[in-house]
Amino acid sequence: MTGGRPSDKPTWLRYSGVGFEFAAALVVFALIGYWIDRTFGTEPWGLVIGAALGLIGGTYNLIREATSAFRSFDQNKGRKRADDDDESRD
Repeated sequence: MTGGRPSDKPTWLRYSGVGFEFAAALVVFALIGYWIDRTFGTEPWGLVIGAALGLIGGTYNLIREATSAFRSFDQNKGRKRADDDDESRD
């Protein structure tokens, strides 16, 4: 697997993983909450709090990636407009 910067990867590949990251955050935190419930007998609060933390973390990451996508879209749109202006001057 070649590492590299995220900008080196195709756009569709970069953003297709956001859903998997959201689900992974939810599952991992819910499992940690479930483990806490089983270990300390705090049912169902460990699972509920773990799932809530997973949802919050996944949503934060989703918003962060969406904001990044909109910024790059606006930059590309502005660059295309500038290129069109340069061609019209010739």
